Amino acid sequence: MENGHHDRQEVKRARYAVAAVFTVHGAVTGSFATRVPWIQEHAGLGAGQLGLALAFTAFGASCSMPLAGRISHRFGSRTALRGLIAMWTLSLVLPSLAPNLYTLCLAMFVYGASAGMSDVAMNALGVEVERLLDKSIMSGLHGMWSAGALIGSAAGTLAAHLGSDARLHFALAAAALTVLGVPAAGWVLDLQPAEDEEPPPRFALPPRSALLIGAVGFCAVFAEGASLDWSAVFLRDRMDSSAGLAAATTTGFMLTMAVARITGDAVVNRFGTVRTVRAGGVLAACGGLLIVLAGHPAVAMTGFALMGLGIAVVVPLCFAAAGHAGPNPSQAIAGVATITYTSGLVAPSLIGGVAQATSLVVSFGVVTALTCGLVVFAGVLRAGDRSTRAEVSRPAAAVPGPRP
Repeated sequence: MENGHHDRQEVKRARYAVAAVFTVHGAVTGSFATRVPWIQEHAGLGAGQLGLALAFTAFGASCSMPLAGRISHRFGSRTALRGLIAMWTLSLVLPSLAPNLYTLCLAMFVYGASAGMSDVAMNALGVEVERLLDKSIMSGLHGMWSAGALIGSAAGTLAAHLGSDARLHFALAAAALTVLGVPAAGWVLDLQPAEDEEPPPRFALPPRSALLIGAVGFCAVFAEGASLDWSAVFLRDRMDSSAGLAAATTTGFMLTMAVARITGDAVVNRFGTVRTVRAGGVLAACGGLLIVLAGHPAVAMTGFALMGLGIAVVVPLCFAAAGHAGPNPSQAIAGVATITYTSGLVAPSLIGGVAQATSLVVSFGVVTALTCGLVVFAGVLRAGDRSTRAEVSRPAAAVPGPRP
């Protein structure tokens, strides 16, 4: 892609535009997560069948993610993001319309494909803005995603508490988010391919430098995906909680993630990437233990909140580390994105499969074990530390400021 010359005001405007797109993207996810129990009941599914349907989300995302680069190459980053974010917001309606397992699987495939392509496109633009500004912004951008998910989940909590039909809820949410997301995407950087630039391959294996970084992201995003889609079900089935309280658990999880990500850049600058991730792993593991041992809804809700706090900044830091690891940063970032986000989409289905064979308590025991991996393997993110980035990052003059 040809970056061209972007003045400081244009890059700042693009930063706010990408942040708005992240917020809209998160709001779709938050809206869906709080109504999973309604969708399960409407389609008449057991835990294992629900897990199978959610697996098609991962399948759709895995198939579509490599296409995002080709779409951006064909249409330019701005036009591509407009179309992809509209596809994502409108796909929210589909799961609520499915009356059985087969139609829900198809709906979740389309939902996952839309999620994957728009996710890769907006993260690629976020990384480019971060590079031009020469300072860390990815944690904040993901914080805006979490804030959007919080808004979506809060609206979903209210809708669940009122007993509203998810079909009406999703139709209204999809319309509102499309109206917000498409105009915001019109203000991102418009990156165009060079005349002699070959289109990216439809599929490419991630470079070796991305594999370990992706493994760390895998642990965090697995816990995030499991908590997003199963926290409400856990409270309802294990704690015999009301629909409103179960949905509020998802909202609390997203609240701690949003706060941690929005403040994450300052924490990382103060303590460094490795120590931040290790401390987060300890918090997440403690939260997992509370979930597994919970005998009261308040204990389980506290556990999910700690889980969100502990894993919040890991994925943004994985992107930062990937961008400064290996000879091909863009390929490394794409590889980490595929590994981490596929993890988040696979997690709900695996949790359902384990729950069908054993119980949800055992499922979250597996999640707790994976969060311990953050403590053990945090060192592979050392390339994302500020001191390391300062040696290899582009000079600040890359974005011209006011001249004296």
